[in-house]
Amino acid sequence: MSEPSQSAEVISVGTELLLGEILNSNAQFLAQQLALLGIPHYYQTVVGDNPLRIQRAVAIACERSRLLIFTGGLGPTPDDLTTETLADFFGVPLTERPEILEDIAEKFARRGRQMSPSNRKQALLPQGAMILPNPTGSAPGMIWQPRPGLTILTFPGVPSEMKEMWRQTAIPFLQSQGWGQEIIYSRTLRFWGIAESTLAEKANSLLHLANPTVAPYAGNGEVRLRVSAKASTAAAASELIAPVQHQLQEIGGLDFYGTDEDSLASVVGELLEDAQQTLAVAESCTGGGLGHLITTIAGSSAYFKGGVISYDNQVKVNLLGVNSEDLAQQGAVSESVASQMAVGVRDRLNATWGLSITGIAGPDGGTETKPVGLVYIGLAGPNSVESIRQLYGVFRGRDLIRWLSACTALDLLRRKLLTGC
Repeated sequence: MSEPSQSAEVISVGTELLLGEILNSNAQFLAQQLALLGIPHYYQTVVGDNPLRIQRAVAIACERSRLLIFTGGLGPTPDDLTTETLADFFGVPLTERPEILEDIAEKFARRGRQMSPSNRKQALLPQGAMILPNPTGSAPGMIWQPRPGLTILTFPGVPSEMKEMWRQTAIPFLQSQGWGQEIIYSRTLRFWGIAESTLAEKANSLLHLANPTVAPYAGNGEVRLRVSAKASTAAAASELIAPVQHQLQEIGGLDFYGTDEDSLASVVGELLEDAQQTLAVAESCTGGGLGHLITTIAGSSAYFKGGVISYDNQVKVNLLGVNSEDLAQQGAVSESVASQMAVGVRDRLNATWGLSITGIAGPDGGTETKPVGLVYIGLAGPNSVESIRQLYGVFRGRDLIRWLSACTALDLLRRKLLTGC
């Protein structure tokens, strides 16, 4: 195998991760932090609490990476094996560090507890390793260079402890060693109403750039393009990204709705607030999901009047003014009823806009003419009323159908606010 590259590898230790009992948020955090430091990161490994398998993971990692970052396995129990396994792999004895013992004892005393004998294990580090202090927990990590060209950092599995140790000690150490001289800065562009393949085809010429790079992602109805640049500063990277971002937004047109932490709900909220207009919603199959998305945005009370969950047809008639004959003849899941629901909630809540959703989320209730996944969305504005028909398909599942319906409703209003037609 070729010489290891100047890259990092994250190795997460813990059988609980393999069993899916907890989410590996530590690996996500470290990946983001490495990108911010501009440190290449090509591999992640999850390995259980088994010395032989941990050593195998270390052997592979040493062949391809210069910086190995471990999380987990630093506790006082017998299945916490990271430190001793690393020492054994490199053939270095463990030594007890009095300063670690003193620190652990002081932390227990502050909590009114006595240190357990098992905690002495946490004071053992390989000979020659530096202590990576843990300001809050009992388990310190280590900074160790067991051989030239290889650096090992270990952290406990508790996310809050790991993050603080990373920020206080690991980052300054890595920068002092010449790591992180450049940063990788990314911006995410968000699109709704276009397929990933279609957008990728339109933006094909930009998907092969070297710096910045453009990578497409899709999920739950949304398509994202991540634009990443490597430079000495965030400002310099942002300058590299700007012209590419402009081109991608031009390519996306109205399908482009925001960047980074934007959501359809936040974008719609800004548009409503800027126009000094208000919104009310009427929901059937989404059962309040649309209202929930809107009210997750702080300050939404400035433009959101409220909503009616008209799950029962009599609520549609009595509260929203839907024509009972239309309900009987066309059914609740119809263009006419969606439009009337939107008008009714707009007028009764005295809002500028009324937005409605009625459909069949499943898994039951579908027919040959009205299958599961059929949804109508109504929009009533100051001068117009319209509705759109969506067919998501039973394979989407109930929760996803409801989510897609609520997001598509917001997107319909977003486009209307932007175009005015």
